[in-house]
Parts: sequence; structure tokens; C-alpha cells
Amino acid sequence: MKSPLTNEIKYFDYNATHPPIAEILETCLADYLSGFYNPSGITRFSLKNQGKIEQTRKFFANLTNGQEKQFVFSATGTEANYLLIQSLRALYPNLDSVIVSPLEHSSMYAALESYGFTSDLIHTDHSGIIDLQDLEKKLKENPRPVVCLYAGNETGVIQPAEEISKLTKKYDQLFYSDLMQGFCKTDVPFSVFDGYTFSGHKIGGGMGAALTYLPKSDPSFHLFGGGNQENNHRAGTENIFAIECFKQVAEIQMKDLEKKNKRLSAFQSLIEEKLESLGCKIIAKLSPRLPNTTFLILPIQAVDFFLLGMEEKGILVSTGSSCKSRAREASKSLLHMGYSDEEALSCIRISTGYFTTEEDVKTLLSNMEDLIHKFQ
Repeated sequence: MKSPLTNEIKYFDYNATHPPIAEILETCLADYLSGFYNPSGITRFSLKNQGKIEQTRKFFANLTNGQEKQFVFSATGTEANYLLIQSLRALYPNLDSVIVSPLEHSSMYAALESYGFTSDLIHTDHSGIIDLQDLEKKLKENPRPVVCLYAGNETGVIQPAEEISKLTKKYDQLFYSDLMQGFCKTDVPFSVFDGYTFSGHKIGGGMGAALTYLPKSDPSFHLFGGGNQENNHRAGTENIFAIECFKQVAEIQMKDLEKKNKRLSAFQSLIEEKLESLGCKIIAKLSPRLPNTTFLILPIQAVDFFLLGMEEKGILVSTGSSCKSRAREASKSLLHMGYSDEEALSCIRISTGYFTTEEDVKTLLSNMEDLIHKFQ
């Protein structure tokens, strides 16, 4: 597949948004232009589009060993997380507190607050892995559902999902997870989660489609009312173009997963070895991590100028979660891991992906070395 990136741009922010796989989007757009009919209509053209949606739902059910009717399409990862937490409220109308990792995307905390849940945060440390003993203590004292992402948005740290699942089952509780960063980037043990979310724009499918997997098919609640789409869970005409892109890109990513990760793991080693020699500190280096993600503390104070310098050279990296990076706040995940505000504000994230080349990595490291020396 050909990269949509120009030669002038070296892109290292895949965890924010994966560049679209152009051939897939172009093919799906051509199909949409000739078959734009509303999937909720009564004509055979509409029914054909509804059939495409259901085939895609079946594809994801087969991929994850889930139940078709428990998958709900929405527009964004944030919306998917809200739907997930709303399903929790529907199941537990009187529940006031949920056990939550301190490493979640901001949309997850916002969804919990919106539906009236307080978050009882699990302890963690510099490893970025939740404290399983603290989790069991919380479950023992007050059994409640658990929300814990699978792979960190910033650190790339992979949580011990199987062990978390064993504890939640021991205390007869649900285990929900945000799989936005893990899906199509590593082998995900879907069966250990009772509910989860993932999104097309994180894997190269473009904007406009995300999925929520509900713990059971329950038409008694909906995110939006006014129509019976998505088994009554979400009124509104489905984005058939984005949904089809989502499916086809997922097929490609999963097919190439092992080969891609071997290449990205080699890049990760090259990046981290070089940056450590320049005085950078790799966050959670010894923890299980996604092979595409490096989160590091720069050995300089002028991080904003560093980022501007990188952008002027056509190299795009980030300070972490894209929903917060513009605000330049200290990462709450890092603060919970025990890092100081100063350290957290000196961090950048480098994330690679499908189109990253060795030449890109060499250009990144050469320019980072120049700028680090310049600002020291």
C-alpha cells in the first residue's frame, strides 16, 4: 500500500491518528458515490447497504469471537466510550462508583462523570502497570465493575488483562476496556473483556467509524433517540463509507500484523538506544509495551521550541494524547505513575506505524540529536 504522506513530512504520531490507507478509502468512496442510499430505507438499494453494515458487524464478531448484536457502530472513539459507560449505567442504575485505572483517555473519565460514576483509581508506579494487589483489595472491600484500558495511549504499556479478568470474575464483576491503541497493533485477548471499544481512525480507516462491544444485547437504552438504527442503541444514519473502510483496513492490518510489528520493534530499539545516548529517559522501558510507541523525557527544558523545530524540519511528533496535547498540561497518567510535573511537561511521544520506513527513523534521530544539542 502506498503512503499518503508527502516526502516533506516524516510522521511519528500514529497513536493520535493513523494516516489513511488511500487505496482502501478511494475504493470505498467510489462504491459510496455509486451506492449512496440510506441504509435505513425500504428500497432494495437501501437494503443492500444495510446488508453491508451487517456483514461488517459479522466480520468484527468473527475477528473477536464476539456476538454480532452486541456491536454498535458510532462516529468516534469518544462516542464509543460514552456508549460503553452508558451501558454500565443501564445495567447498574444505582451504582455510584467504578474501579478505574489512572491511565485512561480523558474521554473515559468524562463519560464516567457524565453518567454519575465516581472513579476509584487503582495504584500504579513508574512501570505504568496497574497494581493488581490494590485492585483485588478494592474488589474485596467493595465489589464493582472495573474499567482498564489495554494499551496506554501515551506510554504504550500493555496491561495484564488476563490477570485483571481473573480478579473481576472472582468477585463476579464486569471488566470494560478501551482498546483504541491495542486493536490491530498487538494480539488482543478479546475474550477476557466484557465490553470494549476501538476506532477506525487509529488503524488507517479514516475518520467516522468506531465500535462499542456491549456486555449483552440490551435495547432498553440508547445513546441517541429518534430512530431504530444499531439495534435501537444509536439513532442516526450509519456512515456506510467509514464503516466499510474500517472493515477493509482492519483486514489488512491483521493480515500484516506479525510482519509489521517485527519491523516496528526494530525501529523502537533503534530509536530508544540512540535517544538514551543523548540523555533521554524512556518511560516504562522494561514494561510490556506496544512495539510502535516510545514515550520519553527530553533532557532539555525548551520542549515547545523543540517541537516547533521538529515541525519546521517536517517531522511530526507529539506530547502525548492528542485530546490534551494542545493544552500542554502535565500528563495525568505520568503524575499517577510518580513522575513530577516538570518531568511530565518534558515528555514527547514517538509512535510509528504501517508506513514508517528506516529512512524516516534515521531522519528523525538525526534531527532530534541536532535540536537536543542546540537547546542543551
